[in-house]
Amino acid sequence: MAEVLRKGLEKVGLKSPEPEGIPPTEPAANDLAELREKYEKAEQDHVFAFYDELDTAGKAALYEQLSGIDPRRINILADKALHPPKQDEDKQPTIEPLPSEAVDSLLETDEEQIKKWYEAGLDLVAEDKVAVVLMAGGQGTRLGSSDPKGCFNIGLPSNKSLFQMQAERITKIQQLARKKKGLDEDATVPWYVMTSGPTRRPTQEFFEKNKYFGLDKKDVIIFEQGVLPCISNEGKILMESKSKVAVAPDGNGGIYQALIMSEARGDMRKRGIEHIHAYCVDNCLVKVADPVFIGVAAEKKVDIATKVVRKRAAKESVGLIVQKDGKPDVIEYSEMDEEMAKATDSGDRLKFRAANIVNHYYSFKFFESIEEWYNKLPHHVARKKIPYIDTEKGESVKPEKPNGIKLEQFVFDVFPLVGMDKFACLEVDRAEEFSPLKNAAGTGEDDPETSKKDIMQQGARWLKNAGATVVSESDQTGVEVSPLISYGGEGLDYLKGREVKAPAVIEKSGAQ
Repeated sequence: MAEVLRKGLEKVGLKSPEPEGIPPTEPAANDLAELREKYEKAEQDHVFAFYDELDTAGKAALYEQLSGIDPRRINILADKALHPPKQDEDKQPTIEPLPSEAVDSLLETDEEQIKKWYEAGLDLVAEDKVAVVLMAGGQGTRLGSSDPKGCFNIGLPSNKSLFQMQAERITKIQQLARKKKGLDEDATVPWYVMTSGPTRRPTQEFFEKNKYFGLDKKDVIIFEQGVLPCISNEGKILMESKSKVAVAPDGNGGIYQALIMSEARGDMRKRGIEHIHAYCVDNCLVKVADPVFIGVAAEKKVDIATKVVRKRAAKESVGLIVQKDGKPDVIEYSEMDEEMAKATDSGDRLKFRAANIVNHYYSFKFFESIEEWYNKLPHHVARKKIPYIDTEKGESVKPEKPNGIKLEQFVFDVFPLVGMDKFACLEVDRAEEFSPLKNAAGTGEDDPETSKKDIMQQGARWLKNAGATVVSESDQTGVEVSPLISYGGEGLDYLKGREVKAPAVIEKSGAQ
């Protein structure tokens, strides 16, 4: 297992940790010469510019990092990124809405059908066939925090972090599955938490400090996505320091390779997992391991499914799930002309309205084929101001304008790999399932205040639907309902006829 992990880390450019108490050693002369030759052939040997002046630890670290990078592959990726092939202007892609048979909408489906999907999905949870993958590699920098974004407290009365809310939703769905099937103990939904280099350790420590929020430690698997070297505008690998290559996470599309390299997929296989729900940490309303979503995908026997919300307006700047040249795909708002953006269907709704919220389903069977298609996924270019060390002058440089590129993959790049018969789309209610945390406090959109408001308003709706009366004596409104009490509004009948003064927190059930 340790050897598999070591090789996996090397493939994505990460250094496996040295056993404690063993000091680093310089590489053997022939090993170093072999590595140098590999970089010389790729015309990337400037990475060794300071090698001879490094101490033993520095030499060992640089050798280890460079051993995990294939400079020839980096050259190929950089060339494609910096010199993309010219598009044939006469051959424009055909973009159409998803076919009706691939789309279901909770906004338009009767309650009886939704209940069937829910029951079917909950049965699969009870059979321990459902897993969750969380994309949590981002830091809260834009939020004014250096912690992983999942640690962020959006200001709820309970002061719960995003991680805690999502963990409690897993706990609740495990309990609901046990109750439905009459099990002796809770069902198990393993939680695979994908971090990045900067967030791995603090995420691990946060979970340990909070005792995994009540989940069994063995069912919370924290792993790390890969990295790729940062590239100069001239196609050269940039050095962060004399002993370290500048690297950046390989995007949320790195999830696929990371599942293999970390052995997370192997763990799923051992557990007999058949259905996987993957989502981003910054959505405070996410329904983790959603039985309805699992039920839809299982019924249709698809390999990939995605949740979407209805686009608010023609000019809303969001990516859209579409059918592109007959295959499922995502297009950015900038790829649509005004006529396409404003087009409506026979129901006077926007024709292209399926807004991407990065909330996906995969069959485990599809995950078993990652090796067959991973290297075919495209790399996208992000032009950035990347601090580096000048390998000719030995000086650190902090550029004032973009001097290089970071390469990343997107999680939805896999969509075109399946046919429409293996793809499904579920439209959900934005107010119930999507409130992303992107911006700093006070922005007024997708910030901590809007996240808090959406949680509190959801709770107030749930209470009113249960027959309670919610009143407010100040400008502080809404109700926070603990996920341990209700997963999606169920189980609140004991509050019928009660008056609840907002803001309030519902932390106890009728039985308690």
